[in-house]
Amino acid sequence: MTSVGGPEVLVAREVPAPRPEAGEIMIRTEAIPVLYPETLLRSGIFPMAAEPPVVFGFQAAGEVTEVGAGVDPSLVGRRMMVNTLGAGAYAEFVCAPVDAAVPIPDGVSADDAAAAVMSGSVAIALLEAAELTGTETVLVEAGATGVGSFLVQLAKEFGAARVIATAGRATKIERARELGADEVVDHREAQWTTALREQLDGATVDVVFDSLGGTSALDLLDTMSPGRGRILSYGWLSGAPAQVSAADLIPRGLTLIGCAGPAWLERVAGRRADILRRVPSLAPAVEKTLPLEQAGKAHELVESRAPLGKIILRPGADR
Repeated sequence: MTSVGGPEVLVAREVPAPRPEAGEIMIRTEAIPVLYPETLLRSGIFPMAAEPPVVFGFQAAGEVTEVGAGVDPSLVGRRMMVNTLGAGAYAEFVCAPVDAAVPIPDGVSADDAAAAVMSGSVAIALLEAAELTGTETVLVEAGATGVGSFLVQLAKEFGAARVIATAGRATKIERARELGADEVVDHREAQWTTALREQLDGATVDVVFDSLGGTSALDLLDTMSPGRGRILSYGWLSGAPAQVSAADLIPRGLTLIGCAGPAWLERVAGRRADILRRVPSLAPAVEKTLPLEQAGKAHELVESRAPLGKIILRPGADR
């Protein structure tokens, strides 16, 4: 990443290979997931911890080739999914703290692990935080892609009785249904909450998994179950957090749970092994694979919001 800016700032360059420091492992990279938050960091919407020029990227999957001091040498040869300390994943070799690595189960490909680990672990953490009772109706915003796609697939296992999803175009609406949504509402429509009320037919929503942020949650408050409704706010697809105040919530007896910050990220990290174990039973999450040299194109695809699944980068086959 040469500077903050558009996808064109991601360029292929030869750099010295990293070496693992104490407490770190190094992997030969097989798959790199392109994450939506990475596009926000690259463009300067969110601040980066490392100043460019820097090797970009936050997650990678591959085989351990070397370990640093204090790390079990038997890890060499193991396939691992790693989180970096803010940069360094868009590369043929990646170093990361061993404490930020999780084994990839046998039978799970590096591509599938990379595609599932972030969105899937967030989904599990959200479902646990929701404390569903087994009889409740949930609304999953953007239920065809990313975190939403895993929420739709897993919600009933975690205690939802009815799953309603929103999606933004015909292919995504169909995808949400394929993943297991009982009903799907097109959130591109100006009056989509009216369509939601029609779907509810007098019932109410107990839990909203809010990935849109902005003012969308305000329009949902009167569709929610008084006294027990919960909004779990975890995304800003609209460009801003949920614009809901205590004055909006208290008279209705509703709760807003903010799913962000260091404690939340630690909780999400603790669910990575869980989601990787579940990968064989879930719908494939890979949309497209591209050579690492096409990282800029990958960011363009992610920013278009057109893909249904994850874009995966792979280092060249000749390495």
